[in-house]
Amino acid sequence: MIARLVLARLAQLLPTALGAATLVFLLLHLTPGDPVQARLGDAALPADQQAMRHALHLDLPLWQQYLHYLAGVCDGDWGHSLIDGRDVRQAIAAHLPATLQLTAASLALAMMLALPLGYLAARHAGNWRDATAMVFSLFGVSIPNFWLGPMLMLLFAVWLGWLPVSGREQPGSIVLPAITLGTALAATLARMVRASLLEAIQSDACRTARAFGVRERHIWLRHAARLAAVPVVTSFGLQLGMLLAGSVITETVFDWPGLGLLTIEAIQRRDYPLAQGCILVIALGYILANMVADMLNLWLDPRQRMSR
Repeated sequence: MIARLVLARLAQLLPTALGAATLVFLLLHLTPGDPVQARLGDAALPADQQAMRHALHLDLPLWQQYLHYLAGVCDGDWGHSLIDGRDVRQAIAAHLPATLQLTAASLALAMMLALPLGYLAARHAGNWRDATAMVFSLFGVSIPNFWLGPMLMLLFAVWLGWLPVSGREQPGSIVLPAITLGTALAATLARMVRASLLEAIQSDACRTARAFGVRERHIWLRHAARLAAVPVVTSFGLQLGMLLAGSVITETVFDWPGLGLLTIEAIQRRDYPLAQGCILVIALGYILANMVADMLNLWLDPRQRMSR
């Protein structure tokens, strides 16, 4: 049963990935700017520009460029950078570990904050503990990364001198980017944990456990937590994909040498192959994160397996 459901999700992954690849191609090619001129400069001869345009298939109609792009993606040939000639897959592979490291650190921070805060707010719903946790959540959701990052940099790097300003080389370089990226996720997950626990504690299973004399703390941590896990995992999958996309802004602010910074540089230089590859990897990461969350929900909730 599980294997069949996994295969069904993988089958759904293909058209979604195709749609993401198509959207990436169209958005980049409809963006104003000439990649040939960006690489050769304004002083290049028209013959040189035409030769490069022909070599890069940019002189073909848009639909033929699209088919050429899809054929390359399917064959594993993502092309070469227009600026420095690097293989796109190698460039992405060189920057991807930094993004994964930042994502893992942000995710760990978000979980350490969201789970206790959500539980505390739900367990003491209506009093000052609940209000304090929800105020933190409100601030976390409201403050954008592009503002929080510079403020943290100004406080802890410039004024106090405790942490590095930017880059990845120095010890503690990941602290400020991880806080910037993980705060919004922690705030969203904390609100979801609270709402899910309050709904789960009113379920028949929890009332039955209470009637059999199970301690209230065990009801919250065992019965209610398991029932609340399904919507939390669903929200977690969506937020994890947004975490990968949000790394673009955070990596740019902190000059973190990951996939997000590489994407911004490729777009600024009109480097079509590199930008397409970077955005496609981010899109696929978002899709895979949601698919993993869906699989976890099937494992956690037997009712979903029985309904399929």
